[in-house]
Amino acid sequence: MTTRHGKAAILGGGIGGLTVANALVRRGWHVDVFERSPSLPDTGTALGMWAEALDALTTAGCGSGLGGQVEKLGVLQDGAAFLRWDGRVIGRIRSMTRPVVLLSRPKLLTILAEGLPSDAVRFGAPAPGLPDLAAYDVVIAADGINSATRDRLFGPAFRPVYTGYSAWRGWVPGTASTTSESWGPGALFGITPRDGDLTNWFAAVRAPAGGTGNIDELRERYRDWHPAVRDVLDRIDPADVLHHDLYESPPLPSFVHGNVALLGDAAHAMAPNLGRGACEAMIDGATLAVLLAEHPVAEALERYDRVRRRRTQRLVRASRTLARVATARRFTTLRDPLVGAAAKFAR
Repeated sequence: MTTRHGKAAILGGGIGGLTVANALVRRGWHVDVFERSPSLPDTGTALGMWAEALDALTTAGCGSGLGGQVEKLGVLQDGAAFLRWDGRVIGRIRSMTRPVVLLSRPKLLTILAEGLPSDAVRFGAPAPGLPDLAAYDVVIAADGINSATRDRLFGPAFRPVYTGYSAWRGWVPGTASTTSESWGPGALFGITPRDGDLTNWFAAVRAPAGGTGNIDELRERYRDWHPAVRDVLDRIDPADVLHHDLYESPPLPSFVHGNVALLGDAAHAMAPNLGRGACEAMIDGATLAVLLAEHPVAEALERYDRVRRRRTQRLVRASRTLARVATARRFTTLRDPLVGAAAKFAR
């Protein structure tokens, strides 16, 4: 099979954008990555890299060792516990066939950026308008949940909508020995290990959009939860806490318009309950690059839309459903044994 080369403009230097950039460069493409931020972030919470995402990194790196670097620097998670708000066990996942790798966003982005030529990423460079990118064979919009490219192509009707949940994320000193997610009425709280001998945590509550994210309110919300949750909240530094409302994408009619392809949150923003957002952006990027290297651009984009759109839109729905299950206020006596039974088969 003939390998096709070309020139790609990548709008956004996040996880999806840098993954597709690596994959294309290693297949002989010229890439220009336009990133609005002046530099890579130096803080951020942990991301879970599932097996498919690690495989995508291997694909993107063409044997350069990107996946191996992630596994070397990250923390392996081969099990997890689901708990009630009072600490009682709902279910456990043990001995996963391929462990999840927990790695902070800054380290992952650094690995991806260092895999590229030094002039590939243009920091401090907002994405040019589409008419100004006519010299490129393909334009890849990896410009995030508030994608201006998506708005221009599909209009405001497809902007992400509020899920009904507000979230906090952060980290505290010390290493967590286990991974857990605790479920209570209208709220959940997760605790995981992460690189750097730190403990990662996240919380989500059902709430109106636009809250202040006040730390005292967060502590009050969880004051009656089990000791592990309270211990983490007692140790947080407000300067290390991120707060944001959670949004998800309505189903787009296509991830492609002309020679423009959307990927990651620009195409399928989802609630974080499945831990798949970053993973799917990486899979998008690797899949798109392989198709562009093997097929003419129009055919590659058509295949990309066919392969990725329905799967990711199913994950958006599944993440929303899991959020509702985890924060249920009723029928938990039926939910808990069902979740416990399901966890035994999750490997």
